[in-house]
Amino acid sequence: MSAQVQPLPSLRDASGLSAESLIHSGREVIDVERDAIEALRARIDQHFVAACRLMFACAGRVVCSGMGKSGHIARKIAATLASTGTPAFYVHPGEASHGDLGMITDADVVIAVSNSGETDELLTILPVLRRQGNPLIAMTGKPESTLARLSDVHLDVSVPAEACPLGLAPTSSTTAALVMGDALAVALLEARGFTADDFARSHPAGSLGRRLLLHIGDIMHSGEEVPRVAASASISEAVLEISRKRLGMTAVVDADNRLVGVFTDGDLRRAMDDPGFDLRATIVESVMTRAPKTITADKLAVEAARLMESHKISALVVVDAEQHAVGALNIHDLLRARVV
Repeated sequence: MSAQVQPLPSLRDASGLSAESLIHSGREVIDVERDAIEALRARIDQHFVAACRLMFACAGRVVCSGMGKSGHIARKIAATLASTGTPAFYVHPGEASHGDLGMITDADVVIAVSNSGETDELLTILPVLRRQGNPLIAMTGKPESTLARLSDVHLDVSVPAEACPLGLAPTSSTTAALVMGDALAVALLEARGFTADDFARSHPAGSLGRRLLLHIGDIMHSGEEVPRVAASASISEAVLEISRKRLGMTAVVDADNRLVGVFTDGDLRRAMDDPGFDLRATIVESVMTRAPKTITADKLAVEAARLMESHKISALVVVDAEQHAVGALNIHDLLRARVV
């Protein structure tokens, strides 16, 4: 049964909702939040620099905290920092008053997120943090607020307007705080010289981790699993080796196991177009691909994928520095490793 194509909604459906008004509302939100983000550009200043320096010099971890929607943003900021080279975690300010303050050591820097700057749960724990000597970075929308005044560094994330037409639901304000958090994380990432390999080490289970950490040596066939024949072998011997090893090709090597070429399914088909072709009498050296594309075992698996794609090939011989054939892999090995 063929799938039915769903028609686009009419300008007004049975519920009376106007498509035009819904589209207008959605676009208006994007416009308001875009303006809020644009207003942040001028506030990437010496206060921002001071916050980055406090976090960079932190001997412990960066502790992010906030209530409600600001808490969700603080949790995201902590997660972004932690995955980009700045150890960080989130503490709920309400739970902090009931024992979780013990998670914060005197070596930690605290980021407190509150649009009003008057969040009771944050102000309650502030004296303990100050007594313990924790540097405090406040991220608020009210530079004159209590939290802003008592902080070591204040980052102004105030917005011209909330995207909510009632001016009640945190919308633009949470977006601005989130963007400021991302700005801090990326600035620190670059200051630390954090690399893609560093990122992959904190994401080993993800597809990015696999792409950045998996090397050719981790997935290649080696030893007796490598298809190889001598240059003097007949095509029938080469075809048998391809069938046995099931990689769609065989390496062609000299007496010292140095690679001199490859023989593939494609080479076989092209050879069969020759009227003088003889499966048993023709030697593989006469029809093999010379100077084939190769790769070394220390390269990333993703580099093999790029090489195969750019040259439209499906298998590679792995060689060492002296061009000995030490391994082989094909596109199916990359698929099984979820590199592609």
